[in-house]
Amino acid sequence: MSDDKMTTELEAAAFRKLVSHLRERNDVQNIDLMILGGFCRNCLSRWYQEAADEKGVDMSKDSAREIVYGMPYGEWKDKYQTKATPEQEAAFAANNEANG
Repeated sequence: MSDDKMTTELEAAAFRKLVSHLRERNDVQNIDLMILGGFCRNCLSRWYQEAADEKGVDMSKDSAREIVYGMPYGEWKDKYQTKATPEQEAAFAANNEANG
């Protein structure tokens, strides 16, 4: 197997594990991911959609989100998303200001 093919397979496996982990950790809110990591599930789904577009694969934003969330985004929001606390909003704003 070529090094490029192996790299692609390893990257794909890591992506699948990350998506699986995020699906299991519904308690971790997107705002928490943004504060700590600078990305969230929506970013990941956007990157997936952009990669599909680069390969000529037509993919909607909703389809890409469903791949990452494991269900329609609206359903995930209804089941798991909580209102951001004032502390989360302040940390998010401070992080954006520092990295802006």
